[in-house]
Amino acid sequence: MKVLRNYIDKIKPKFEKGGKLHMFLSTFEAFETFLFVPDTVTKTGSHIRDNMDMKRAMALVVVATIPALLFGMWNTGYQYFLSVGEVATFWETFFFGFLKVLPIIVVSYVTGLGIEFIFAQIRGHEVNEGFLVSGMLIPLIVPADVPLWMVAVATAFAVVIGKEVFGGTGMNILNPALTTRAFLFFAYPTMMSGDKVWIPGLIQGEGVIDGFSGATVLGQAAQNMTEFTNGIGDKIGAWEMFFGNIPGSIGETSTLAILIGAFILIYTGIASWKIIFSVFAGGAIMGLLLNTFAVNEFMAVPYWQHLLLGGFAFGAVFMATDPVSAAQTEKGKWIYGFLVGFLAILIRVLNPAYPEGVMLAILLMNVFAPLIDHYVIEGNVRKRLKRMKLTA
Repeated sequence: MKVLRNYIDKIKPKFEKGGKLHMFLSTFEAFETFLFVPDTVTKTGSHIRDNMDMKRAMALVVVATIPALLFGMWNTGYQYFLSVGEVATFWETFFFGFLKVLPIIVVSYVTGLGIEFIFAQIRGHEVNEGFLVSGMLIPLIVPADVPLWMVAVATAFAVVIGKEVFGGTGMNILNPALTTRAFLFFAYPTMMSGDKVWIPGLIQGEGVIDGFSGATVLGQAAQNMTEFTNGIGDKIGAWEMFFGNIPGSIGETSTLAILIGAFILIYTGIASWKIIFSVFAGGAIMGLLLNTFAVNEFMAVPYWQHLLLGGFAFGAVFMATDPVSAAQTEKGKWIYGFLVGFLAILIRVLNPAYPEGVMLAILLMNVFAPLIDHYVIEGNVRKRLKRMKLTA
């Protein structure tokens, strides 16, 4: 590493003001800060020293997604071999999924970071680390067989329209990864919903055994089924839902892997436990209300099962907690998270056109998060003024 550090120090003057390559300064600094911890510190005024910078925070979020990513790779292979009626070893299963998921990750990062670099060069700003997280979240919330060009188009849309037009990292009002998912869902619905998109190769039907179904548990629930089965007809119980060996988006099926990521985020202080807890609480309460007034089988699905199905857990842990688009005040986090969970189950059950309600619920509450914070702050101001009058 010392050799690399010396080489970077040697070529650095070329990128500084007055150097031949000064126009590429932001790109150079991006690679330098990616490889080494920045040595810039505040010079004047009061400031707080902290060992947590944006790069470390973003890196920890990426680390927290690794359990869901690794399981998603294995589950992608597992669902494929189940569909063709073949028995494969653990490593054969994992390697098949790895080869399916890796290109999606590459396309996500190349497209998103490429646009980030271009905007940084145009503005003369530093390249922020925000997309390090979005670039990993995008592959985890799409089907394994999604065409790569669709991923590129949707990622470009999310970065440009959902982020850069608002000023870049820290200024966006919508979660970039969910903006990508929403674009794919509405622009290419046949590739993001239905029974065939969740299993690699099922759309083409090549080698698939007769009678195999790729329907997700959530899709079966939306059809008012009372019992859930996998592609070959075996019953799916609570453990399968929790462990995650069921059809679905790459990183959203395993609640266990997602909760491991949640522990990492909460332990390191990156994500708000208040938002995560209140999302689950809001979803559970809405589920209980639907169970109380159930008029069909979907409304009768036990409230706790809703917390294990679809992208609910993934959204609660990795999407709703986005520090930029979520509520910022402490009381606002409780309100914001509760409404996300409450609306997610409401949309999921009462609007069959959007069975994955968590996506729309989070995007909707992203828009209302500033309003929630505004009224929380106004309420605090009124309370303080009232206390001052009483004291006087």
